[in-house]
Amino acid sequence: MARITLSCLPASWYCSVSLLSLNCATKQRLLFLLLLFITSVLLLATYQRQLWGPQRRPGARVKKYLSLEESMEATDILNSALNYGIVVDCGSSGSRVFVYYWPPHNGNPHTLLDIRQMRDSDSKPVVKKIKPGISTLANTPTKASDYLEPLLSFAAAHVPQSKHKETPLYILCTAGMRLLPDSQQAAILEDLVMDVPLEFDFLFSRSHAEVISGKQEGVYAWIGINFVLGRFDHPDEEDATVEVTTGSENQPPISRRRTVGIMDMGGASLQIAYEVPGAITFSSPQEEEAGKSVLAEFNLGCDVEQTQHVYRVYVTTFLGFGGNMARQRYEDQLANSTISKNRFLATETGLSEEKPYLDPCLPVSMSDTITRGNHTVYLRGRGDWSRCQEAVRPFLGLHNGTMSPQGIYQAPINFSNSEFYGFSEFFYCMEDVLRIGGQYSSDKYAQAAKDYCSTKWSTLKQRLDNQLFSQQADITRLKYQCFKSAWMYEVLHSGFRFPSDYASLKTAQLVYDKEVQWTLGAILFKTRFLPLRDLQQESLRQGHPGWLRPSFVYNHHLFSLCLLVVVLAILLYILRLRRIHQRGLRQVEVLDLLWVEEGEALLP
Repeated sequence: MARITLSCLPASWYCSVSLLSLNCATKQRLLFLLLLFITSVLLLATYQRQLWGPQRRPGARVKKYLSLEESMEATDILNSALNYGIVVDCGSSGSRVFVYYWPPHNGNPHTLLDIRQMRDSDSKPVVKKIKPGISTLANTPTKASDYLEPLLSFAAAHVPQSKHKETPLYILCTAGMRLLPDSQQAAILEDLVMDVPLEFDFLFSRSHAEVISGKQEGVYAWIGINFVLGRFDHPDEEDATVEVTTGSENQPPISRRRTVGIMDMGGASLQIAYEVPGAITFSSPQEEEAGKSVLAEFNLGCDVEQTQHVYRVYVTTFLGFGGNMARQRYEDQLANSTISKNRFLATETGLSEEKPYLDPCLPVSMSDTITRGNHTVYLRGRGDWSRCQEAVRPFLGLHNGTMSPQGIYQAPINFSNSEFYGFSEFFYCMEDVLRIGGQYSSDKYAQAAKDYCSTKWSTLKQRLDNQLFSQQADITRLKYQCFKSAWMYEVLHSGFRFPSDYASLKTAQLVYDKEVQWTLGAILFKTRFLPLRDLQQESLRQGHPGWLRPSFVYNHHLFSLCLLVVVLAILLYILRLRRIHQRGLRQVEVLDLLWVEEGEALLP
């Protein structure tokens, strides 16, 4: 009875019910596969976001730079994921130890380690200094390790004991050691290499103790400043970029963030370092040979095959071009010429207080003396800044107007697309008494310097007593400010040939409220291959439950392949459903035909 009732249903009803049930199952399966596909896409997007970092909005520039700024909080020594490194700066007057730390590398082979200076429980930088310099042990080299023991013990007390064996230690010696004969340098370094590992478990080998050149020191300083400023990051849309030509053949130019050049004028020397992004052509073999001595090309990346972090930097140091040494050379020449003229002309100018030499580089009405041997030269300030410029210009030692100070080759600077920072005397000259430190403007600076030089000495001293100058200003600064301001101007515009309208120079004492040491650049350079080691270790770990994390770099191709398999499975399943649907339609057509034939047979 039920069979007859079912067979008596209209064929269209039968087919509709069958197709409806089929469509419902199909929709459920399709919905499940669609959800699987969407989940896979979301997982891939999440993975890529974790791998390469979140995309920043244009307004997040300041926040990004601040993320590179060293944390002011105490370093979390309980965090077992942190790594540590130690650099000892063995200078001419003393030695200092710096302790750095960094979190695990983010897994992107194009980014550098995020190295920061360690801070103790009081949030103070972990740094210690001792005197005198290590070069004083030239005749007693076997005491070198004992000399550094207080510094290394200090560092060992701050680095967690469990991390000592994997903490690299670098002992880098600078100016004082460079003056010693090679044999004495080698004896001091040999004592360190042999004895330090006996007392401390740090990662330390023969290559970790060396006397670095002034060129290396300048490169490390350049690296440190640009790292703190975030100039080694990938550029955002609003960042200034440069086209960089690397030394690799058939390698197209790379567009990356513009780095900053640095100029540092101390008391005795002057140093400049900046990137040379374009290829350099030399006019002669002699110039090429001179250029090689002041150009350094290096790769900061962890993979030597990648050129994203290959930099070509011009760096050189000018001994005797610091503010104090320049004044001393000026006074030496002034004393010698004054004595010689009086010897032959008997004018006696400058040989008595009644007839002093009018020095254009001293403030108006200021009296001073220069003593050389048995001779004393009497000076009286004239306060003429323009004449002072003319007087100091010959001490640059320019050659045919085409070379930098002392005739040293200078690589070209693209003044229309560059940026510089001036430190030490560049900042002191602008800020201590002129109070215009920061952004440099040649017109503003020249006018302020002229006004200062032409001010009477008594007025300047009164302003100092009234605390109208910076806290660092003292009577010596007031005395030589006129000379040093002219010297700085001439070094910048006549020596390095900066245009007078150059607007991309900033003078500073600190970067992000902290002093950046060349030791930061040194450890960045020395540890540049550590990310590659970490990535190789990650690739050897299998079956780790936390596989989806930023350090999981080289398996993203496998993940994409899995996603492709899912998509292909969906397509194949859809094709299978289509065949099933077509087979069902053919069965319905057969049933319709049978129904019609049965109906015709029932007709009388």
